[in-house]
Amino acid sequence: MSMQTNDPAGKRIWILILVFLSVFCIIFFSAKNRVSIPLTNGIVTTLLAPFQSLSATISNKGGNLIDTINKIVFVYDENRQLKNEVSALREQNLQGNELAAENQRLKSLLDYKSATKNFDLVVAVVIARDPATWVNNVVINRGSNDGIEKDMPVVTPEGLVGSIIETYPSYSIVGLVTDPRISVGALVQRGDSRVAGIVKGDINKQEDIHMDNLPRAADVQQGDQIITSGLGGIYPKGISIGTVEDVQNESGGLLKYAVVEPAVDFQKLEDVAVVVSSRELPPEMLTQQMQQAADGGANSNANGTGEEGKTK
Repeated sequence: MSMQTNDPAGKRIWILILVFLSVFCIIFFSAKNRVSIPLTNGIVTTLLAPFQSLSATISNKGGNLIDTINKIVFVYDENRQLKNEVSALREQNLQGNELAAENQRLKSLLDYKSATKNFDLVVAVVIARDPATWVNNVVINRGSNDGIEKDMPVVTPEGLVGSIIETYPSYSIVGLVTDPRISVGALVQRGDSRVAGIVKGDINKQEDIHMDNLPRAADVQQGDQIITSGLGGIYPKGISIGTVEDVQNESGGLLKYAVVEPAVDFQKLEDVAVVVSSRELPPEMLTQQMQQAADGGANSNANGTGEEGKTK
């Protein structure tokens, strides 16, 4: 007894399955070029076109994305390399400028050392400052092992720095002229003045120095150059101290003082020279020079302007 299904819904399902399998086989074998059916080729092409387009788009986008990532990585590496090169060049330039500045300072000190025949100098470098006494003291890299002793003057080509107040084997402490505890015998360099006084730091304005103990009638003017007087036994005569900025009367007294701008910029102090010994001209040499000057003046007066022209 054979069983037959009379259910119409079941028949339709089987028919759809059969059609689906047939279409799938036709599409598959057409895509593989195993079966060539003109009608199905068009259907296959139409059905596969969106998928092929999507695949090509994804492939192109993926390739572009990879290229973009590679370019970003390359640019990043190149940028990092360029930054390293710029940093290296900047460091070299900085070192070159620093060496040039140091050479200039040392050359200036050596020229000063050669020009001052009456001084024996030891060149030193400022290695530290005391934050509590920034404008009063500095530390230099020369000490008793280098022949440095207390009370030796310290100078630069610009002028007077101060004097040694403490010495140690490998370093020393320099008291600056801006320190109110340090006094320097001073002199107005102008020939028609030659007023003497004492230069010391201002206790109220630590970066200023004053020339004190000046009589009210003393001839001291703005712009006068102040030099060491040689009195006191510490500072040799003739070292520049600074320039008079202002002259003021002391309140309730018979004296006045001059505000002096230091010849040395203490904020930029890096290299100094310690005067380990100084020599005054021997009396006979001084007499000889004075005699030569007198003879030269007499000869000039006797010969007239012609001889004066030769002297010039």
